[in-house]
Amino acid sequence: MYSENKSTKRRFVGSYFVSLLSITLVLFVLGMYAFSVVYTDRLLNHLRENIGFEIVIKNNVKEASIEALRDELKKKDYVKSAEYISKEEATKRLEKDLGENFMQWLGDVENPLLPSIDVRLVSNYANSDSMAMVEKWVKSKTIVKEILYQKSLSDTINRNIDKVKTILFFVSVILLIVASTLISHTVRLSIYSKRFTVRSMQLVGATEPFIIKPFLKTFMSQGVIAAIFSLILITLTLVAMNDFMPEISIFNGYRYIIAIYAGVIVLSMILTMLSTIVAMRKYLNADVDKFYM
Repeated sequence: MYSENKSTKRRFVGSYFVSLLSITLVLFVLGMYAFSVVYTDRLLNHLRENIGFEIVIKNNVKEASIEALRDELKKKDYVKSAEYISKEEATKRLEKDLGENFMQWLGDVENPLLPSIDVRLVSNYANSDSMAMVEKWVKSKTIVKEILYQKSLSDTINRNIDKVKTILFFVSVILLIVASTLISHTVRLSIYSKRFTVRSMQLVGATEPFIIKPFLKTFMSQGVIAAIFSLILITLTLVAMNDFMPEISIFNGYRYIIAIYAGVIVLSMILTMLSTIVAMRKYLNADVDKFYM
């Protein structure tokens, strides 16, 4: 008798940890997916805001006039940044890229590089229509020689961004269905091992709420514990990602982090609660023969 009780206890502990591990991994995947959606959007906005153009200024234009244009650009709602690059700064950058002083090969020839203004647009305006509008306005300035940018690049990037968002939406739906199914099956397996206990409680006249309550308490608390373990794994993963990709600034959006962490805990409680109620009702309403299947 002692050996049988010990074996049953061992199976219960094993079932509990398997269930805990399964729910933890599912919540970890869901949590990381939520972060991927948030930071993919941030990364895509960062990519959009790197779309810009270079305003090449005519030769021998006074620096004060160039700076006035730059300051005027900075005041525009659609401009994220506008940087004035003098002839000297352009020369230094080109020398750095080439790895040598190219001016020595020109001899007495005047520096052919022209001053320019490097403009980056706000993400919402990084499209061909907005850039065409800005281009028309900039070209009306008498000190501007030309504007350099890849006209098809913004449209290509925006089309790809829309595709990525559509894919992420469908993946989120599929992942939520898979997560719900996995947690439901995990809870059902755990309850299956106690199906005869459930049947015994029914035989002595216990009501459904009375039978369900201890199981509900057990599995919801298990869901919270699994959520805590998953959040620890998520945090460690985010720390590693932040070291690997610091430009995304993962830990700058604290409201997103708090919302996702709270969402993981709430979701774990809801999924385990619903799964427990559904699984318990299945066994409470099942025929006795099915208990041996």
